[in-house]
Order: sequence, then C-alpha cells, then structure tokens
Amino acid sequence: MTESLTAEVLRNALVVAAEEASIVVVRSAYSTFIVEGSDASAAILDAHGRLVAQSMATTLMNSMALKIALPELLKDIPAHTMRPGDVYVLNDAYRGGVHTNDLLVYRPVFVDSRPAYFTATMIHVSDLGGLSAGGMAPLATDIFLEGLQLPPVRLATACGMEPAIEAILRANSRTPDKVMGDVRALIAGTAVAATRLEALLLEHGPQGLATGIDAYLDYTEARTRSALAELPPGRYVSSYAIDDDGIDLSRSHTVRVAVSIGTAVQEPSAAQDLRLHKPQGGRSAPAPGILLDFEGTDPQVPAAINSSSSQSLAAAVFAVRCFLDPTIPMNEGCLRAIAVRLPPGSLLNAHSPHPCGGRFVPIYAAMEAIFQALSDAMPDRAIAASGILQPFSIAARAAPFWIHLSYDFGGVGARAGMDGPDATGVHFGIGRNSVPQVEPVETRCPLIVESVETIADSGGPGRWRGGLGSRTVFRFLADAHVTTRGDRLRHAPPGRSGGLPGRLGGFFKRHLDGTVERLNSKVNNVCFVAGEALIIETTGGGGIGSPTDRPTDEILLDLESGKITDRSACADYGLTATRAVPSS
Repeated sequence: MTESLTAEVLRNALVVAAEEASIVVVRSAYSTFIVEGSDASAAILDAHGRLVAQSMATTLMNSMALKIALPELLKDIPAHTMRPGDVYVLNDAYRGGVHTNDLLVYRPVFVDSRPAYFTATMIHVSDLGGLSAGGMAPLATDIFLEGLQLPPVRLATACGMEPAIEAILRANSRTPDKVMGDVRALIAGTAVAATRLEALLLEHGPQGLATGIDAYLDYTEARTRSALAELPPGRYVSSYAIDDDGIDLSRSHTVRVAVSIGTAVQEPSAAQDLRLHKPQGGRSAPAPGILLDFEGTDPQVPAAINSSSSQSLAAAVFAVRCFLDPTIPMNEGCLRAIAVRLPPGSLLNAHSPHPCGGRFVPIYAAMEAIFQALSDAMPDRAIAASGILQPFSIAARAAPFWIHLSYDFGGVGARAGMDGPDATGVHFGIGRNSVPQVEPVETRCPLIVESVETIADSGGPGRWRGGLGSRTVFRFLADAHVTTRGDRLRHAPPGRSGGLPGRLGGFFKRHLDGTVERLNSKVNNVCFVAGEALIIETTGGGGIGSPTDRPTDEILLDLESGKITDRSACADYGLTATRAVPSS
C-alpha cells in the first residue's frame, strides 16, 4: 500500500512540475495568443528521449515535437558538452519541429555531472518572418518562405541569453520585443520545471527516481495494451480528402490509412517503419497493439499542406486515444503500444524544402481517416466527420506592427447516441483557452468584434445532429492584412449511416458598401481598409442516422434553442408543421 501511494505521489509530482512550467510561460509571455489563449506546452523527458510527463495543457502536437526533436538536439550537441544552466532551442520541422514560429526549448537536468533529464517548453512565438505576420504563410511554395529556420543551438547559459542568437531572432521578427519576451518566458518555464525535478532527485535519489519513472511508464503501457486489446481485431481502411493546396484550387489531395488491431498487426520492417518507441538498454519491445499505416497517402507538394513527421505521429496517437480510456496517462508507455508508418516524402512526412506550416490540413485529414476506420470497426462508438479549426491572422499593414493570430472552430460530427458539440472542433493542437476573449483582443488591436454566434442549421441533420459551426465578425478600425488557412470549406464533412453533411463555412470580406465577398480558404495578406470587416464562418459537423428518425421532441427542442430553423425542421427532418419559437 505504501509503495502504491509513493508511486502515485511521484506520478503526480512529475505532471505538476510540467504543469507549473506551462503556467509560468503563459504568465510571462508577451504575445496575445499565448497570454489570452493559454497556449503553452511543457514536458519532462529523459536523456534517452523518452516522454516522462507533460502538462495538462500540453497538446499532443507539441509533446510529440518535443519528444522527436530531443534526439536530434543531442546529435548536434552531445550531452557531455552541456553544462548546468545551458538552454537550447530549435524549430527545424524536418528534425521533429512543427513550423518556424514554434520554438522548442530544452534545459538539461544533471545527475553525476551528466544530463539525465530535460525539461522542455514550447509556444508559437508572435513572429519570425515569412510571407505574412504571425507565422501564417498559406501560399508558401517552400520552407524558406515560412520564416527563420533554427537548427539546434545554445540559446542561453547560466550567465544569460546568447547575444548572437538574440540578435538573429530580433533581426527576423516584425515584433522583436514580443518575440524576446516570449523566448524569456520559455526559458523561465524550463527553469521552474528543472527546480522541481531537482527536488524530486533529492527526495527519491537518482536511482529511486529512475525506478519510479520506469514503473510509471510500464504502468501506462500495460493500461494502453489492455485498452487496445478490447478493440475488435482486424484491418480497417479509410481515407479523407483535402479541399486543395491553395495554389491549384482544382486539385484535391488524399490521406489514406489502414488501421490494424490485435491479431491483424504485422511488425513493420525497420526500413519502412517510423516508430514512436525505440527500446532502451537492449530491452526488446513486444509487438504493438495497433498499427496505423499511411501507405498510399498522396506525395508531398510544393504548397503549405504538408506535415512534419512529429505532427503526423501526434494525429495518429490522438485519434487512437479517443477510442481508449481517457484516464490513461500520456507518456512514453502509451507510445510503446502504438506503431505508425509514415511514407517518406508524403503529405505526412515531408522533406526539405517542402513547406510544413500548414500541417493542420493533412494531419486533421489523417485524424479523420482514423476516426472513420475505427468507426467502421465499432459502429456503436462511431463519429461522423467534423468541421475543423480555421486559423487566421490579422496584422498591421505597416509599422508599428500589431498581430492577432487566432482560430475559430467547426462543429464536431455527431456520435452514435449523441449530438455533436457546437463550435469546438475535434482538435489536439491548441491550449486551454483556444479562442481569446473579446475584450483583451479589442484592447490590444485596432478592431471591434461585432458578433460571435453559432449558425443555425449548420450541423448536419441526422438521428443525431452534427455540432453547429460559428460566425465571428471583426470590423477594422485601421487598415489591416488578413491571412487565412482553412479546409473543409469546399467539401463538407460527410455524415454516416444516412446522416447528412454539415453546412460549409468560409472566410468573407464585407466591403464598406455592405456587399460581402467570399475569399479563398487559403489567402495571404489580403488588404482590408478601416471600416471593412472579416467574417469567419466555420463548417458544421456531419450527422449520424436518418434525419427522419430523430424524435419530434428533440426537433422541437432544437427549434426552441435556435439550433435549427422552421425550414430545416420541414425540409431536413420531415415535420409537416412546426411550433413557433416562443418569445423571450
């Protein structure tokens, strides 16, 4: 009993150490998106590159990047050359990173004069160059148009920031003071986590902490394998299409996956497989409980709809975990039971110089393909396709620069037995408070948020209705540039089992005379003048089951709450008469 209690205390202490680091980053950062959106990640890893713990706010996109990039850091900067107080940074998408604006920062924690652990933090800093402010370059045709690339370099020592690195960061940013504020927040987060980890080393001793971590990872692996064993064995195939790449609007691109569970899993060859877990210390690993093979996915393109391998791995792990016990911890133990095969040179494993900034587009297609494959395997737990997040940036057209980078979210697809949530998206890449509050945005930027609302009739009709999309209107008080990167705005998320697709969203420009123009889903630096407005409408989720099977009382409740209109009640759900919505 005492040993179990000690183990549980240690597990929570590791998570809390990472959690405190992420809080420090949020409270210390300068960028609106970080401060108001609480979008900061923190993790603890060991010197073998194993993910030990992550903060509660850390997304899988970020923890996978921190995990995959650490061995790359150690290739360039050997552990024996590191000293206490050193801090390192990189953002190379082809070596575990995400895209240029996401800085990955690491601090070694020493045992017997050698790094035994690393504390790590990561955020999207305000700006590091590229075609448009805020790290959005939806029409980039190579990585060099997306901003500054950093190989693994030393960012700071015990004496402070490396002057040369600070000069490089400042010279490549439209908002240098904000970027350096963000960078110092990242460094501070690693310091707090390192202090907590050093306290655990003193309390438990180096061997005691190492043994406790091994037990924690083994415990997580056992729970993950047990949960995977409950899934129906077999091989399930699916795919999902991307609207376009922003360059050639006539051509779609497809992500394909084969999900093999249990007895259907065949151990991949070393030449083909990109595994999340590599056994340490000569320990052989048992066969994975699930294999996700993306063979057949379309090849990489010279457009911003490719992804780095770390982000595609995150999509695969997230999609699988959605069908498992949500209380299973997220650490290396979970990853040992999952194998992922990403074809080199594909949309999901791009090579230089193909841009990776638009990684949301292919990895959300990968996630959706997995969802639909597992929904085929388990119809009683099926989910229809969803509207996804629609990123955008609003920025000054000239100095002094200001930037508002944000997202709006589509409706989630209906689930078997339940309507889809409204305007939340199925997402795994954003922090605690993904959409910043209106007041701070209006205070920091010359604009007015005229409205934020859900869109009636946007959820796909069905026995279980898809979640609604949303509409947000920004009216500008000064001239601005608008950049967008959307998808599922030309091809609606389909329903399942007779359910209908969600309503398409879009980005729109409201001119001074009141006319409204639809923008392409991926545009760069569209000029708006003061008084014009940007309208963002997100796509609704698909429905499940025939709409005519939806009970009348649920249809009437939707009418009263404004989720559907009289038109939809009659045309989609087959009501011959509707009850007027009572006035408030």
